[in-house]
Amino acid sequence: MEKFGLFGRFLVHKDDRDELSSILLEAAEAMGHVDGCEIYQVSVSHEEPQAVYVYEVWKDEAAHQASLTLDATQTLIRRAKPLITGMERINTLHTLGGKGLSTT
Repeated sequence: MEKFGLFGRFLVHKDDRDELSSILLEAAEAMGHVDGCEIYQVSVSHEEPQAVYVYEVWKDEAAHQASLTLDATQTLIRRAKPLITGMERINTLHTLGGKGLSTT
């Protein structure tokens, strides 16, 4: 069964990268309790001090959309928005499987 994956990049002023990363790591922790979220990974690159990357895998797109309506998610979005200077959905992916992903 294909999963729904997202790979995105958030742009911030370089002084705000650690704060946004912290908020997104809180989101990752919260997603650990959300049915349908299989991976929520936050990454940074030394070559891009103004970028934070998020890679997500969900059981399906509906599970991802439902997560955006949760109170905890909305609170984190409100905290993150003032820090974000730009966003890019690098790609929407049809994740087929791999280490760490369930096959059901």
